[in-house]
Parts: sequence; C-alpha cells; structure tokens
Amino acid sequence: MLSVVIPCYNEELRLPRTVEQVEHYLAGKHLDHEVILVDDGSADGTRQVMESAAERHPTVRIEVLPHNRGKGRALAVGVEVAKGDEILVTDADLSTPIEELDKLQAALSNGAGVAIASRAVRGSRVEVSQPIYRVLMGKAFNLIVQAVLLPGIWDTQCGFKLFRADVAHRVFENLVTDGFGYDPEVLYRARKQGVKIAEVPVVWRNSAPTKVSPIRSSLDMLKHVIRLRLRG
Repeated sequence: MLSVVIPCYNEELRLPRTVEQVEHYLAGKHLDHEVILVDDGSADGTRQVMESAAERHPTVRIEVLPHNRGKGRALAVGVEVAKGDEILVTDADLSTPIEELDKLQAALSNGAGVAIASRAVRGSRVEVSQPIYRVLMGKAFNLIVQAVLLPGIWDTQCGFKLFRADVAHRVFENLVTDGFGYDPEVLYRARKQGVKIAEVPVVWRNSAPTKVSPIRSSLDMLKHVIRLRLRG
C-alpha cells in the first residue's frame, strides 16, 4: 500500500486539481493507496476543498493542525498516521508530476530506503524554471548543505520524496524543523542510520505562486542546517 502525504497551506485554488490528478493516476495503476491531506492552519477555503475531496474519494483522509506550523510539521503529522508500506511526500503544486512516482519506486525496489526527486542530476528535465535569483539561491543553499551536512546529495529541496515506511516513521518522529528546512533534517537522520538514499532525475515544472520567501525562508533553512551539524 502507498500513502501519499500532501501538506496544504492556503491551497484552495490548486488542491482540487492536484487531488484529482493523484487519484486518477493511482487508480489507473490499480495501486492500493491512501491520500493524506494535512491542513497546516489554512486561512482560506482549503479545509472545505479537502472535505469535498474526501466525499468524492474514500481513499482521501484529512489531518488538521489548529494553526500554521510549517511544511515540515504538517508532513510529520501526515507521516505519523500513514498506513502504507511506502510513503510519498509531495507538494500540493505537483511541480514534480505524480507520474514520476514510478522512477522513485524503482529506486526503492533496488534497495534504497529513501528515493528523492532531483532537478540537479544527469537525466533530470526542468521544463519550467524558477526565476534566476531563486535558482542561484537554491544552488548556493545546496552547496552549503553538501559542505556541512549531506555530501553527495545535489538537490535536497525538491518536494517529491518516497520513503520505505519504517524509514519515514523513524526520520519524521520528533522532527525538530517545522518549516521548509525539514528536508536536510530527515535526510541527515536517514544517512546517520545507514539508510541508502537514491537521488533520482525527474521532470520538474515550476508552479507559481510559492509560499517560500527567498530571504526569510533561506535564512531559516540555513539556521536549521547549521544547528543540525552542531548537534552532530
């Protein structure tokens, strides 16, 4: 069984299409699955969209945070209740199309405990790019992550990651990082536990708007990376 965990903060416009795409694809593969939508304290109509999706699809489950905590915390809540043997975490904008799931599942079948989508390795294809300043900031951040925390991983921030269930439950348990910097933390935990991490080239299409603030979010992520390294 596959669990798909989608963190949602003010996603009333994008979420309906995302749920239908995910459900259509997984149903077409006849894959036993559940879709866990986590409302991260949204202030718009996201909750109503979720409830409507759950009425249409018995595979959709809803988890709710009473106030906004951040992407990492929303994912930790979703992973905690996930029942699948494999757990996919994906952004609500589906910048990495759900069809790329097959590539990540193949990596798990070949022995990886975590398979992460990557825009930075050979074979990846960025069809719609971010603004150049965001691309440069992302590359700079990843170089720092490699230098201090995760050498050899070229793209920690792509929001499409597949975990073997036992690994997911271990690395998301007691997560320290609530916000966008959760990725280096869970991958660092996995590597420290000896889990094989496969970086998989995917198709990626930038989806605007984004909840990531170029300066504030980057500084917050950097703070958490340094904190993780100091903790060892």
